[in-house]
Formats: sequence, C-alpha cells, structure tokens
Amino acid sequence: MSMKPWMISVSLVAALIGTTGCATKKYVKEETGAVNTRVDEVQGQVEESQTRLNKHDQTLAAHEQKMGEISQTAQDALRRAQEAGKLAEGKFLYETVLTDEKVKFGFDTSDLSPEAKAALDDFASKIKQDNKNVYVEIQGHTDSIGSAKYNEELGMLRAESVRRYLNQSQNFPLHRINVISYGKTAPIADNKTREGRAQNRRVALVVLD
Repeated sequence: MSMKPWMISVSLVAALIGTTGCATKKYVKEETGAVNTRVDEVQGQVEESQTRLNKHDQTLAAHEQKMGEISQTAQDALRRAQEAGKLAEGKFLYETVLTDEKVKFGFDTSDLSPEAKAALDDFASKIKQDNKNVYVEIQGHTDSIGSAKYNEELGMLRAESVRRYLNQSQNFPLHRINVISYGKTAPIADNKTREGRAQNRRVALVVLD
C-alpha cells in the first residue's frame, strides 16, 4: 500500500520536529551545565573574598585591641613617628618605663644614677639582640611640684640625659631617637602622696618599628 503525498509530508515534519527537539534539549543541557559551572566559580570567588575580609577584620580587631592595651603617651609616640615617616612597619613594639623607684631620678634632678644606667644598658642589649632598626621615643615626665614651664623643662632634661647616654655609651644612632617632655601633664599615680610622686618622676622609652 503506497503512502499518499500528504502522509509523507506529515511524517517528514514529525521526524524533523523530533530531531529538532533532541537538539534543543542537548543545547539547553549544555548551556545549563555551563551556567552551573560559572555559578560555582562565582560562588567560590565570593567565598574567597569573604575569607579575606574576615581575616582583615580579625587583624584590624587585634590591632585595635593592642592599641587599647598600650598607654596613651605610647599611642601618641606611634602617631608622631608615623606622621614623620620614621617607621618601617608603623607598629608599636614595647614600652620601658624608668621610674624614680627603680632608677632614683630624685626630686629636681635629671642626673642618671648607676641604677638608671644599668637599666639603660639592659634596654640597649635587648634592642641589639632583636637586631631591628627600631625607632625610640624618649618621654620625660615629672611630678606636680613646680610650675608647668619648669616641669616641662625638667622632663626634657631627663629625656635628653637618657638619649645622650644611649648614644655615647651604647652607640645608639641619634636619628633613630626622638625626645619629648610631658612635664607634669601625664601622671600615672596620685601626686598627693610621696609614693605617687616618685612614680610620676620617670622616663618612658617607647620602641617602634
């Protein structure tokens, strides 16, 4: 039995539609796979970026916590050194405080006692062992007895005495040292007591990198 022409046409159209449908499904499947791969790549990039942000936040939080643990005058020293472009990494390392209790600065004097010189020798030895080109700010402080001008000058004399000793006795380069006087403006103890005034008569050495 022979097929009529119109039946042949219908069969050809049906076959063509079937072939086209298979091709379309294959194309859609391939495109879907490519899209899924791209989505996975983007998701991976997002997760990687989030990980970097989290690490940055943790580093920033640790830095802020450390800054909160150091004295205000040490934070001031770090800021001044950064503004002056003196630091390699711009960070606080440690602070050494020489008080009258330890080094016997005494009232109305900037002379270095044998105890003060021994403490500075230890300080210089630590820096040499660390083998870093650190920057040191030497801060002179006084008790509250006397005028603001007088105590500012006395604080500077104490800081200068320390700088001179570190340079002449320990060969510490002068360009790596800054001196400043706070006078009586930054007490760490009560000036109403003899013990408190002794603590306030001090020199702080802030070590920065």
